[in-house]
Amino acid sequence: MKLQTLTEVNAERAARRPVIVVTDTANGEQRLVKAKDIAADPLRADLAKQLRMGKSGMIEAGGKKLFLNVYAPTAKLVIVGAVHISQALAPIARVVGYDVTIVDPRTAFASIERFPDVKVIAEWPDTALPPLAIDRYTAFVALTHDPKIDDPALTHALERDCFYVGALGSRKTHARRVDRLKAQGLGEDALARIHAPIGLAIGSVSPPEIALAIMGQITASLRLPPEKQP
Repeated sequence: MKLQTLTEVNAERAARRPVIVVTDTANGEQRLVKAKDIAADPLRADLAKQLRMGKSGMIEAGGKKLFLNVYAPTAKLVIVGAVHISQALAPIARVVGYDVTIVDPRTAFASIERFPDVKVIAEWPDTALPPLAIDRYTAFVALTHDPKIDDPALTHALERDCFYVGALGSRKTHARRVDRLKAQGLGEDALARIHAPIGLAIGSVSPPEIALAIMGQITASLRLPPEKQP
């Protein structure tokens, strides 16, 4: 890899922006494709597919064998609510490869003893969330059932284009949530991005089952094209 290409790759990675290096295996020629340029690239379908998978791979295009080297940011999972579901969800997410953070101002819940292997922040969302640099490669779930905690947290996530935003609660609970957030100025398009009731409809009942349903929905949002997401 040429020094200029390597420098650009490192700059994009430092900014948590995905980038793909396309190498012609016949002659070693390389070009770099930034995430913002994928839609206009001749290889856009293949580039988008490999980026969704988060994996490098070989393709054939125009009679050439090309290796697509994918550099994607490590996905984050921010969980608002140090509840029983979170105790099951956090380890599942870590096994899948997510960088997990728990946020909950209730110090009786947000303790290292209950969450020994993840970052725990016992602060209100307006204090805890800005330093986390939530971005397009962040999944965000709100699980407290407390509007004072969940509502500002959801607003923060929606303003930062998280690839997944979910909130615990029934359809009636979510309808009331939507009314509150509308009153605070959030638009229809933003509110439609909230997955609620949260998780895949797999009949889950217990906290571990609900956590599994949530992680499945997060994975689908990250890996599948929009038209194939459940």
